[in-house]
Amino acid sequence: MAQRSKRYVKAAENSTKEALPLADAVKRLKSFAATKFDQSVEIVMHLGIDPRQAEQLIRGAISLPNGIGKSKRVIAFCDDSEVEAVKAAGAVEAGNDELVEKVNGGWVDFDVAIASPKVMGKVGKLGRVLGPQGKMPSPKNGTVTADVVTAVTEFTAGKVEFRNDAGGNVHALVGKLSFTDEKLLGNIKAFIDNIERMKPSTSKGVFVKKICISATMSPSVMVQLTTANQIK
Repeated sequence: MAQRSKRYVKAAENSTKEALPLADAVKRLKSFAATKFDQSVEIVMHLGIDPRQAEQLIRGAISLPNGIGKSKRVIAFCDDSEVEAVKAAGAVEAGNDELVEKVNGGWVDFDVAIASPKVMGKVGKLGRVLGPQGKMPSPKNGTVTADVVTAVTEFTAGKVEFRNDAGGNVHALVGKLSFTDEKLLGNIKAFIDNIERMKPSTSKGVFVKKICISATMSPSVMVQLTTANQIK
């Protein structure tokens, strides 16, 4: 087991296992902050889904109302005629055959890959390289799209991708501890509301079973379960 820092242990001792209203949970999380860097804030939602059933998988992307406090390195697989516009939108690399070969050779120094449907036939062979890293373009999360320029602009600005894991949990970055309470609350509410709208018709019973928020170097704080519109 990894050795916890004295700061973490002290924060954990001052934490509580009781679920708190979202506003109070954010305040509690901020009370742990004592590091010299601006920690990222993440949300984890445990869902009542069966990850073995394809129709119950939860996957997508969302542009949070207040951003996430960081930009992403984005590449785009597109027609040569689109390269100039795509790079102007913020892509660190763009192109077709040459970019496919570069990535196939092991270059993965980027966060998100966008692809035009026109070139997916060539991009498809990168599954063994990008699949394990979760960077393979997919229509489900908006990274395969005819409007490559808009997608590059959104993901460069911090559009958040998410997908459930094998345990039925969805993780996502929702901001920085330096954000005001109002900005963090706005982002977290938007994410919860988005996930609630995605409840599969085949998922029975309670859909959202548990919600926790945490920072990079802090214990998690449990959030009271209620609908997004009721969270105060």
